[in-house]
Amino acid sequence: MAGNQGAQGSKGHNGLLIGGGVLLALLLIFIFQNTADTRFKFLFWSFTLPLWLVLLITALVAFVIGQLALMWRRHKRRQARRDAR
Repeated sequence: MAGNQGAQGSKGHNGLLIGGGVLLALLLIFIFQNTADTRFKFLFWSFTLPLWLVLLITALVAFVIGQLALMWRRHKRRQARRDAR
């Protein structure tokens, strides 16, 4: 019975890895198709960067924000469990 649960858990992790790999491949294809230099204005800064670099930076910032949100959520749940005791 315990071995069966482990097999199901590893299938779930494999699915996440496959899904993440597919998303990464799609992101890389999109990046490599958008290699032109682009001018960006942010507040009072203005700069020119390759579009793929801006896309990569945006993806990394989104990932970090997502991870921070998950950490905050976990912290709040643990805090709520501690307060419930």
